[in-house]
Amino acid sequence: MNVGRKIRPGVRWLLRPPGKAFTAVVTSVCPLNLNHPRGVEVAKRIIALSDVVVENFAPGTMEKWGLGYTDLTNIKPDIIMLRLSAQGQNGPYANHRSTGTALTALAGFTWLTGWRDRGPVQPYSPYTDTIVPRFGAFAVMAALDYRRRTGKGQCLDLPHLDCSIHFLAPLVLDYTVNGRIAGRNGNRHPYAAPHNAYPCKGEDRWCAIAVFTDKEWESLCETLGHLEWGKNRKFATATARKQNEDELDRLVAGWTSNLYAEEVMTKLQSVGVPAGVVQNGEDIHRDPQLEHRNHFWVFDHTEVGPYRADSFPCKLSKTPATPRFPAPCLGEHNEYVYTKILGMSDQEFVELLADGVFE
Repeated sequence: MNVGRKIRPGVRWLLRPPGKAFTAVVTSVCPLNLNHPRGVEVAKRIIALSDVVVENFAPGTMEKWGLGYTDLTNIKPDIIMLRLSAQGQNGPYANHRSTGTALTALAGFTWLTGWRDRGPVQPYSPYTDTIVPRFGAFAVMAALDYRRRTGKGQCLDLPHLDCSIHFLAPLVLDYTVNGRIAGRNGNRHPYAAPHNAYPCKGEDRWCAIAVFTDKEWESLCETLGHLEWGKNRKFATATARKQNEDELDRLVAGWTSNLYAEEVMTKLQSVGVPAGVVQNGEDIHRDPQLEHRNHFWVFDHTEVGPYRADSFPCKLSKTPATPRFPAPCLGEHNEYVYTKILGMSDQEFVELLADGVFE
């Protein structure tokens, strides 16, 4: 459940309904104005029923409202608090506010994205935002296990920057051991050639091809109808192929450009050469493998109408996930959360609503 004036940043609670084990997670986004004194009091009542509080405000914001970790333990001694900030709760840069886009650059991903002869470019999304929730989930599970064994909660300080650098561990290790600073290589790989996305027949259609071994190279040459390439001293070894990669890319592109991307992929995969269509959004929604796995669920949303949403990617044999309802609108479940779970009377809920607490 999200509180605050905006959806992000915000606070979330994992709630345990009265008399029930820790099984329920409130899925709605329920606005709660923490700049309103009565809003803070409502938050404290929710915390008393909660197992986990997750917040991603700038450091000091929760303390300003009287909802820091120490304040929370006064309400519920065994509470678990997960604090997601840009660079941590303390330190010289802790108060630097940031977004996932800026943190992607700060962590080093932007430096690595692009081509060697051009400047860095931003990856397709605020990449750190896709990394941190996974670390957060594991941290909460570890804290819940610790509480099960000891009866004690704890505060989890999880910065976006620290988590993200983990995903660059090989490059960090390379610098630590060898003093090498990784750079931009476009679609190329230090140990493979050809290794690129090649143009195919049609408008803006591409197929990625990756050749790591001599066997894959021989299969590629045979499929392309150019066995003589394998005997050419420019391409006879992996080292030679890397040294003449520009020419090799031109030759491969000359073949792929006359075929559809799906044809290139099918032909090469059939002989053991790694290849895959560079799919766009339309391709993904028509992907036969995803259709087979029922990856996309269709919901009828109250605001946007019918739409397709990603399903839970893991297929559980004993407790399979089943489609239930679309993503809720902001505040859609306010009344249920505050009256049914928190136990407010209808009169109190209406009074707080009129007073601007649920904004």
